[in-house]
Amino acid sequence: MSPPRKRSLTLRGHATSVSLEAEFWAAFRRIAADRGRSVSALAAEIDAQRDLDTGLASAIRVFVLTDLERRLGQRAGGME
Repeated sequence: MSPPRKRSLTLRGHATSVSLEAEFWAAFRRIAADRGRSVSALAAEIDAQRDLDTGLASAIRVFVLTDLERRLGQRAGGME
């Protein structure tokens, strides 16, 4: 696992930075591409839905995990 790397994003016209491990950045970029969205656009959607007590980096990690669980569930459901 790699250490967190800070990247700049633009959310609703405002610059912000988010620190994620390279593995999470790669997965997040893949999910954004699969959905036809930019990383900043997807991050803005997550930002708008997160609880104010939850940091954006944590919300993105949970989003990536939830997406993976959904994909695995679909795959497992098709195997039964």
